[in-house]
Amino acid sequence: MAKNDSTLPLTWNALLDSLDLLARPTVEAARAGAVPSARVATVEDHLADTAAFCAAYGVEESLTANCVIVKGRGGGQDIHAAVLVLASDRADVNRAVKKHLGASRLSFARHEDTEELTGMTSGGVTPVGLPDGWPVLIDPAVAALDEVLIGGGVRTAKIIAAGRELAELPGAEVVPVAQ
Repeated sequence: MAKNDSTLPLTWNALLDSLDLLARPTVEAARAGAVPSARVATVEDHLADTAAFCAAYGVEESLTANCVIVKGRGGGQDIHAAVLVLASDRADVNRAVKKHLGASRLSFARHEDTEELTGMTSGGVTPVGLPDGWPVLIDPAVAALDEVLIGGGVRTAKIIAAGRELAELPGAEVVPVAQ
């Protein structure tokens, strides 16, 4: 059943009631019990980017989080990880993330690589349903929110979830990664 959040002009449905709105890996994670209290709403593709979404719906960037995929090398092997920071912040990839992952070099993954590796659409990547074994570095400011908006794995869906539930995702670590 739909739930309207009084602060957002969107119709929010329980995640498990609207799996058809999400990327396949996100669906699989939700079915496995990830983010049990999460809700999902549809958005227009042209409003998927955080700045456009926040402007259109009057949402503060400090209530939304961006998930970026990084790749690099460390310890003689390839590293892939997700970094989740508030949209009002920037991920400190060159210092905090690189150091935490023990990477000798690290960069943002290309959109094509992100889509191939995650099964999600760039501009909608979510920490819910990332590949097994990937570190998911969540900034403490995100983990502390009772409700935070994130992508749905596709550009046409947004998920609202508790930060503490995101911190319980497989591979998740709450680490200061914002600058």
